[in-house]
Formats: sequence, structure tokens, C-alpha cells
Amino acid sequence: MTSIASIKHLLFRHTVFSCLLFSLMMTVSAGIQAQQADTSATVDDSVITAPVVVDGDTLFLLRGVSSFPAKKRAQEVRSRVIAVARDESFSPEDLTIKEEPDVSAIYAGETRLLVIFDKDAEIENIDRRLLVQVFKAKIAETIVQYRKDRSSTVLLTNTAYALGLTAAVFLLLWGIIRLFRWLHGWAERHVQKGVQDLASKSHQLINAGQVWALFASFLKTVKFLAVAVVGYFYLNTLLGLYPWTRPAAMVLFDLVLNPIESLWHGFLASLPKLAFLVILFLVVRYILKLTRTFFMGVARGRIKLQNFDNDWAIPTYKIVRLLIIAFSVVVAYPYIPGSDSLAFKGVSLFLGVIFSLGSSSFIANMMAGMAMTYRGAFKEGDLIRVGDVIGRAVEIKLMITRVNTVKNESIVIPNSNILNTNVVNYSVLAREQGLVVHTTVGIGYDVPWRQVEAMLLMAAERTAGLQKEPAPFVHQQSMGDFTVNYEINAFCKDLSRLPSVKSDLHRNIQDVFNEHGVQIMSPNYENDPETPKIVPPEKWYEAPASKPE
Repeated sequence: MTSIASIKHLLFRHTVFSCLLFSLMMTVSAGIQAQQADTSATVDDSVITAPVVVDGDTLFLLRGVSSFPAKKRAQEVRSRVIAVARDESFSPEDLTIKEEPDVSAIYAGETRLLVIFDKDAEIENIDRRLLVQVFKAKIAETIVQYRKDRSSTVLLTNTAYALGLTAAVFLLLWGIIRLFRWLHGWAERHVQKGVQDLASKSHQLINAGQVWALFASFLKTVKFLAVAVVGYFYLNTLLGLYPWTRPAAMVLFDLVLNPIESLWHGFLASLPKLAFLVILFLVVRYILKLTRTFFMGVARGRIKLQNFDNDWAIPTYKIVRLLIIAFSVVVAYPYIPGSDSLAFKGVSLFLGVIFSLGSSSFIANMMAGMAMTYRGAFKEGDLIRVGDVIGRAVEIKLMITRVNTVKNESIVIPNSNILNTNVVNYSVLAREQGLVVHTTVGIGYDVPWRQVEAMLLMAAERTAGLQKEPAPFVHQQSMGDFTVNYEINAFCKDLSRLPSVKSDLHRNIQDVFNEHGVQIMSPNYENDPETPKIVPPEKWYEAPASKPE
């Protein structure tokens, strides 16, 4: 009663905790859906803009229309700004703004650099007159920086920096090469020798050559990564010193930064979904623990279910566990990062097709394994016969059954084959009364049947391993043309000795019949011999046989 009460308390505690986790999971799911709805309501992807870029620096964004695309508009504004910047006679302070009822324009002398519409101000969500002031200041700053970057003083200074950086990088690369050369030599003296000693101690279970090749490849990979990182930062810094190559430096920088930035933003965007998946994992984990506790109680007999065999508990638990996990995967699928992408769907479809094409036999064996569980044909440890295979079932899995024969053979039988054939179980009834061991002999009509039956019972009594109770018995199976076929039957509970017990029974039958001068005429009989075909006792131990002491 104490164990049942403790199980009920454990089940109640797990149930309450699972309900709390499930409620929290539903709350997080609602928050995710609300956030997705708000995001879809505020983002407008229909606005197409293009940046105005000078020397790798983005000044501002401009929108376009179908007749005058944003990219073309941004390119023209960039050309006008660069043209003004190259004109040393023009001062950035002379930039002017002209306001009209619907537009604002920025002029450099008589040259109109940019016209700003109310639609442009909508992008930044500010007033057009304020936006034109910001654009004017940005253009003036760009003109000053454009001229500064191309001044002789800055170019000479940057060239000196480039020469010093080049020298420093060469020294650093030289140091890296020398360092890894030293590391390789040190590894050859210490690591390689240690690997060889370990291989010799393990009797060559560990391949010293392969381990050393793996370690050397690791050193080469680290060396390559170090050189690549130094070379990348050198090129990025060197190209960034000059305005003409600065866009290339920005591109080179974005090649590394953009993927990292995308991963980071993707991680932040996926945090609510990841939280939902974590909570779902905890809920499923506790539900599985609750299910396992219940079925383990059934298996051990602490929980009784009507018309449910205790041996079915563990297989049923495995099926229920599989269903719970499958249901949780279905629930979690929309929250997996990237699950809505075409690549993810394509890979899922491909794996599904591959699984469906190659799983026909897999599914058949799995279903057969589950059917065998509830069929109750045999259990692990039973002596069985499946087709021509006779042996002890040592392992029953979902797909296969492993049988060990008396010849010390391990035979793997697919469960689908077992399901479609007759199974003989020698152990199911032998546990209580024993298995009936039997053999048949043919004796002539001139021998009294009572004498034959008495001799067969005597042989069974001499055979070790046969039960005294229930007592052995004899059946007369048939009356042939020349012989009567007698069958001796005796009970044996030790099935592990069954082959040797049957062999001893045959030996004792021969001895008893020879002692009483009765000829065994099976399997074939043609005519009466001049002398009975028996072995007298004095010839039982002819050479090379030896009489036991």
C-alpha cells in the first residue's frame, strides 16, 4: 500500500508541474503570435529606396518611382555631389536651400544637387523642411571629407601608415610561421612519441600514423586560419586608407561582418521561438517521466490494469513515448528557426521521399515487432522453433529477434518472417509440468508388448534429467507390416539439457533392449535374420571404448 501511495503522490506532482509548464508554453506562444502580427502590421516592404554612397559612406536614402527608379536617382545625386566636391573654388558653406510649396531643393551655386519631396520625408518620418536641413549638412560634411581625403598631407600620412603596416604584417607572418614550425618540431619530439607508446601499449588498437596525421592536420589548419585572419585585416586596413579603394574595403569588411550580423539578428529574432521550444521540451520531458513511472508500476505489478498483461507494459510505454515525441515534433515544427524557408521545406520533402522509398521492409518489421509483443508467442529466454531454427530467444527487438541455437549459433530473424510462420514454444508449458521428451522404436510382433513397454519405462527411469512425476508413459503409435511402433514419453523441466537428455534416453534404450535380448527392428525390416541383431553385454565396451570404473 505504501508503494502505491508513493506512486500516486509522484503522479500527482508530475501532473501539476506539467500543467503549469503547459500554461506557460501557451502564454509564450500567444506572445510570439502577437509580436509577429505587430511586426507584419508596421513593416512596409513596398517602398523601394537606394543609398547615395560617396567613398564607401552612405549619405542618405532616396526613394524612386517607376519612371525614375531610386537607384538612378541616387546615382545622379552622387555624381553631382562629387562634381561639386572636386571644384575647389566652391565652399560648402555656400550650399543653399530653396523652398517651394511641394518640394525643397539644395543648390550649389546654380547647380541643383537634390530635390526632396514629401514622400522622401515619409521614409524618415519627419517634416520635409527639417529633412532638407539634415541632407544639406550631410552633403557639406561629405564635400569637406572628400577634399580632405585627397589632400597631399593625408595621402602621404596614409602611405607612411601603409608602409609601416606592411612591415609589421610581414614580421607578424614571419613570427607565425616560425612559431608553428617550432610547434611542429616539438610535437614530433613529444606528441608523436607519446602516440607511438600508446599504440604499442594498446596492441595496435590505436593507429599511431592516423593519430599523428590528424594532429598535424590540426596544426596546419590553425596556422592557415591565423595567416588568413592577419591577411584579411591587413587588406581591409590598407584598402581603407585611400578613398579610391575604400569601397573595396567596405565590401571586404561586409563579407565577414554581414553574415555575423545576420546570425546575431536572426538569433535575437528567434529568442521567443527558442523559449517556446525550451518550454515544450521541459513539458514533454516531464510527461515522458510521468508515463514511464506509470508503466514501470504496471510492469512491476504495483498498478493493476484489467485484461492487461504486465509484460506488455514496457513495449506499450515505448509506443506511447514514440507517439508523444511525434506529437511534440509536430507542435514544435512551426517554431523551429528557418522552418518556413523553401530550403528547409525542400530538405524535409527530400528526406520524406527517401524514407518512404526505403522503409517498406523497415515498417513491416516494426509493425511485426509490435504485433508480436501483444501476440504473446514467446518471451526472452524461451526455447522456440521458428521454421527450421530451434534455439533460445535471447533478444527481442522492434525489428528483429535473436536466437541462440544448441550449436552455439546466433541467428537473427526478421520479425516479419516470424509473424508469417508458425512458432513452437517449448518453454511456455514446461515451466509448470515440463516438456514431454519422446522417441519411437519399432519392435517385432514376436516380442510381447508388455515387455517392450516395461523396457522403455526402465530406460526412461535410468535417464538423468527426466521427471519421476508425472510418470513416463508409452504409446503404441501404429501397427506396421512387420513391426509395432512404440513411443516413450517422459517429462523434462531442464530445457537447457534437452539434447543431452534425449541422447541419454537413446543410449539407455539400446542398453536395456540388449540386456534382455530384444532386437530393435526400426527403421526398416525386410526378413528375419538367422541370429537376433543385438549386442550382448560382454561386447558393450569393445575397443576403443573403455568401461567406466
